[in-house]
Amino acid sequence: MNASKGIDPRGPRVGASITAVLLAAVVLLGASTAGLWLLTFIMLSFVLGTVRGAEGSWQGMLYKRFVRPRLGPPTEMEDRRPPRFAQGVGLFVTGVGVILGFFGVLPAVPIAAAAAFVAAALNAVVGLCLGCELYLLLRRSGLVRA
Repeated sequence: MNASKGIDPRGPRVGASITAVLLAAVVLLGASTAGLWLLTFIMLSFVLGTVRGAEGSWQGMLYKRFVRPRLGPPTEMEDRRPPRFAQGVGLFVTGVGVILGFFGVLPAVPIAAAAAFVAAALNAVVGLCLGCELYLLLRRSGLVRA
């Protein structure tokens, strides 16, 4: 892959770590208005990541500004499309929780947060991006074009 077309794969992983902490807070807040507002913030963060790519999210900017300068160069670059798709999956999952929460179904808030937390934690801890894997599966099946 051409490095100019790729991203440092450590960036989305750091972003997933930050997001996992925030999602855990939503789960702990439970079916509450505070949990709903925090999940709304997280959902809006996924909007940024979906539109601008993981590197264009606020978490990606924190990585670029504070973490990346303290690391050596990445050994390889990653295609930016799978992490961007994963941001869209996170947007969908948290969006369902937010919409249901604003319609008065507050128990949906920690449930959506817990589902998104599992994906974010897997990415943060072991580097397994479920949304990225879904993108690759859909691409291989021809449902998503390159």
